[in-house]
Amino acid sequence: MKISCQKSELMNGINIVSKAVSSKSAMPNLQCILIETSLSEIKLIANDIEIGIETVIEGNIAEAGRIALDAKLFSDIIRKLPDSEVMIETNANYQANIRCERSKFNIPGTSGEDFNYLPEVEKNKYISLSQLTLKEVIRQTIFSISDQESAKIMTGELFEVTGNTLKVVSLDGHRISIRKVELKESFENMKVIVPGKTLNELSKIIKDDIDDEIRLYVTDKHILFEFDNTKVVSRLLEGEFYKIDQMLSNDYETKFTINKKEFLDCIDRASLFIKESDKKPIIMNIDNNNIYMKIDSSIGSMNEEIEIKKEGKDLKIGFNPKFLMDALRVIDDEDITIYMINAKSPCFIRNEDDSYIYLILPVSIAA
Repeated sequence: MKISCQKSELMNGINIVSKAVSSKSAMPNLQCILIETSLSEIKLIANDIEIGIETVIEGNIAEAGRIALDAKLFSDIIRKLPDSEVMIETNANYQANIRCERSKFNIPGTSGEDFNYLPEVEKNKYISLSQLTLKEVIRQTIFSISDQESAKIMTGELFEVTGNTLKVVSLDGHRISIRKVELKESFENMKVIVPGKTLNELSKIIKDDIDDEIRLYVTDKHILFEFDNTKVVSRLLEGEFYKIDQMLSNDYETKFTINKKEFLDCIDRASLFIKESDKKPIIMNIDNNNIYMKIDSSIGSMNEEIEIKKEGKDLKIGFNPKFLMDALRVIDDEDITIYMINAKSPCFIRNEDDSYIYLILPVSIAA
């Protein structure tokens, strides 16, 4: 194999596929990046079994071939090269010679014959949306997945398509995040659970461009995200997702509207008094058209008052401040509306068309 390309192009490709390189596996191939060239394209591939990524980069191909290189070493070398043209040439013993200006490196590789290629995904069932929309939907839900492997389903997100609506749901036992997006056209109904790890890595490499499309192809076992010159394939989580509809309610005894930034800033200040060893709830006393925020901990206390527009009963309720802040940070509205039933029932942060719903369980407080 003999190729050349600009360092920036090669580095971008490496950064994309490196997100599917295993750092812990005892299998050497899972710690490698495969460079595979034909007469027309240079392809970089990585696959840790759970997630596989393939991307095509621009460059010149003098001789086609294939080699698998240790991902960390290869990435570190390219990163430290001058911003110039990089030439990679391999010999019959799968030694890779890397040259850039006056720098020369020789590193060992393997043939890549037993490399784990991306699984083939049939392109019969798909949906499409903009990359920016998908990136935003992930950002607005990913924080409430669980990191407990014992609750495997909770480590992923539900992607459900009904007609021209995509609904994405995550939950961790203390809160639920729901985002609904209207698609440009109707698609075949589908319901799959995508691992949170896949979505986290995907969100780092898809663009913020509202016009660039991404397609999601689905089979019984896998999901393929295809965009630009890149493919991301992931296993789906098996099992039945939680029936969240029965957890949602339109009933409320207390409803108030509040400025989001003012509310978030207040909770953020209160969190200064929370230590890992002494987790205290933030207590909200909703009284007439004011909300009185209070926190007491071993290192201090804070009281603050915010004006609100309230309907219904007065209420005293406590919350984990982090759960509130996580939801507030991803809502773009200037004002938000919060619905509550009582001090032991979950609160709902939702807008009028239910394009976002955040359910948060309260924390018990002394009367």
